[in-house]
Amino acid sequence: MRISTHRHPGLIVHSHRFQVPLNHSVPDGDKIAVFARELLPANKPDSTDPYIVYLQGGPGFACRPPISKAGWIKQALKRYRVLLLDQRGTGQSTPVCDRTLIHLPPQEQASYLQFFRADSIVKDAEWIRRILLGEKEKWTIIGQSFGGFCAVHYLSAAPEGLAAVMITGGLPPLQGHADLVYQATSRRVVKRNERFYRRYPEDKALVQRIVSYLDDNEVTLPGGTKLTPRVFQQLGMRFGMSSAFEDIHYLLQTAFLNGPSGPELSYRFLRGMQNRLPFETNPIYAILHEAIYCQGEASKWSAHRVTNQLADFQLHRQPLFFTGEMVYPWMFDDYVHLRPLAAAAHLIAQKNDWPMLYDMDVLRTNEVPCAAVVYYDDMYVERGFSMETADSIQNMRVWVTSEYDHNGLSVNGSGIFDHLSDLLSGER
Repeated sequence: MRISTHRHPGLIVHSHRFQVPLNHSVPDGDKIAVFARELLPANKPDSTDPYIVYLQGGPGFACRPPISKAGWIKQALKRYRVLLLDQRGTGQSTPVCDRTLIHLPPQEQASYLQFFRADSIVKDAEWIRRILLGEKEKWTIIGQSFGGFCAVHYLSAAPEGLAAVMITGGLPPLQGHADLVYQATSRRVVKRNERFYRRYPEDKALVQRIVSYLDDNEVTLPGGTKLTPRVFQQLGMRFGMSSAFEDIHYLLQTAFLNGPSGPELSYRFLRGMQNRLPFETNPIYAILHEAIYCQGEASKWSAHRVTNQLADFQLHRQPLFFTGEMVYPWMFDDYVHLRPLAAAAHLIAQKNDWPMLYDMDVLRTNEVPCAAVVYYDDMYVERGFSMETADSIQNMRVWVTSEYDHNGLSVNGSGIFDHLSDLLSGER
């Protein structure tokens, strides 16, 4: 159902809302809405170009609404119609948050949330493809980060719907427990901390001063969550992005001011902290982040178990090392808007019957043209696992680069899109 059309400079934006089954195994059961924005060039309002579908990173994050015709979208619109899909539970799709689930007991919350992984997202995409294009016509996928995980599952589960696949920083491990992921990414987070303090050595003392203040004072973020040292430590989840060091350094510089009773943490700093911690606004990320790796086994709070064994991430360490893209059971105590989902999160962490996400035999004989960029020092998606996956997928061409961090598509979307397009076409 098309619900609106707007014109931006250079763009026509059609908004669509699709009703899809919550559980695709029960197509006549409960329904949820999935929202998508279709982008066309302003000079081609009746375009019948093929579709390219963008799958956002996450899990649990919506596509950014288009502001202008720029970046990879500008390049894509030269030969595609672009479909920006708000994956189920995110953005303008039927939302998942404490308020939408609070009326359900924990077991029912967990049963509902199990349908928000890559397998259900791909089934939604296929449902929508059939509505827009029919059974036979195919489309192209571009997957960023977790969107790449979804794209590889798409190759494994429904390759008949795909004309081609592009992946940016999102070739997932195909096998193995989530522990292996966090053991590898923890090492990269340690290196990022070392690099941060080499660049800004004066921040060692400032970070320690903030931790000491939080130990001695009860501090509450504007949204109601208590800012504890372990919450503050999660600021490092941004370290894998370009300019993140500068962003965090400049935020730390705003930490203290002289209040009526002496030094205190400024509102500007507290608001900045809250804005950089996405867990309450994107609870799927907090609840299902580890489940994206699970196939027939439970994560059992993998990152918590792994990092607890590492001296580098202990709160008494000086200088404090920030943690990375990890979720922890205590978050469902510390974060106000995660508390109503705590019991469900623990049930999800113990769930050991997750379906398989990748069919190795299908991937080894894949006929869909694929191109992926692997970022050499990616903090979030381990390069070694990505290269093993690339070797396991027939028809996959890989570009490995140290020029960009994980957010390369945001930094130079047009260049990365063109490079991957050239790999698909054989120009490179």
